[in-house]
Amino acid sequence: MVADHSLHRRAVGMLLLANLYWGLSFPLVKSIALVHAQLVPASSTWFIAAYTIAPRFLLATLGLIVVLGRRIRTITRREIEQGSWLGLMAGGGMLLQNDGLQFTSVSVSSFLTQLYAIMIPFYFALQVRRWPSPLILGCAALVFVGVAVLGRFDFQGLQIGRGEFETLLCSGFFMAQILLLEGKRYTANRALPITLVMFVVEALVFSIVSGATAPQLSDLLIPWTNGPWLLFTGLLTVFCTLGSFILMNQWQPKITATEAGLIYCLEPIFASIMALFLPAIFAAWAGFTYANEQLTWHLLLGGGLITLANVLLQLNPPAKT
Repeated sequence: MVADHSLHRRAVGMLLLANLYWGLSFPLVKSIALVHAQLVPASSTWFIAAYTIAPRFLLATLGLIVVLGRRIRTITRREIEQGSWLGLMAGGGMLLQNDGLQFTSVSVSSFLTQLYAIMIPFYFALQVRRWPSPLILGCAALVFVGVAVLGRFDFQGLQIGRGEFETLLCSGFFMAQILLLEGKRYTANRALPITLVMFVVEALVFSIVSGATAPQLSDLLIPWTNGPWLLFTGLLTVFCTLGSFILMNQWQPKITATEAGLIYCLEPIFASIMALFLPAIFAAWAGFTYANEQLTWHLLLGGGLITLANVLLQLNPPAKT
């Protein structure tokens, strides 16, 4: 934890803003996927997931190149290394999350993504070969019950839905992304250069995946002719990509990874609130079917248990290793 409390408060505020942008990304991504499915009916879910990601990072890369200008020449090897790993980890998480979002709701997806808040303290405990504290174990139990409720786990058949399963897997990638940002070997790295490298890696990877999974290469051009798709992608690029990742890469290193993981747990609350009214607005304007979500007992109980666990950990976070 930094000694300067003013800097710490500012870092927390900036990360809260990043969470707001990420909360917006859930209904936006779902809307883009619905528009895409209408424009290219032969699309697989993997093509839709990849092509929801590729354009936002292609556009974000161009934006950062303009911002950095000649400073691009000063990017160091360590910044390339860290940015590349961040791109791979964030990319893997997004691919699983975006595909899973086509099989579950915005609220469920956003809450399940936060599993890394519990995984991070367990990771630190394993690092020092120490059994997690009773608090962490108790919070983990709350999270697992919350996950079972949100995912409507079938205890008789021992099954969980595809959307929920993929979302749980994506959380591991996002945990790695958080941990990479506080790696001691990268303390001298600058936020904008590593963000640019991260965006370049994701743009390249998902452009290749999109081309490989497209029914026909000409289908890659079709969404770019559609107004709603362009608007949703633009919003996703400006706020949920450029805005959120620059804020994360700039301010997360100012606090511990555990505290950052817990702050990020506010993301599903923002996402769930937006999912109560944004889907109908997007659907009415763009001409697809996307109903507002409702506050069900599954969401309230499951999301409440996960949030409670994160709040308890926030009140007494494990020490930074």
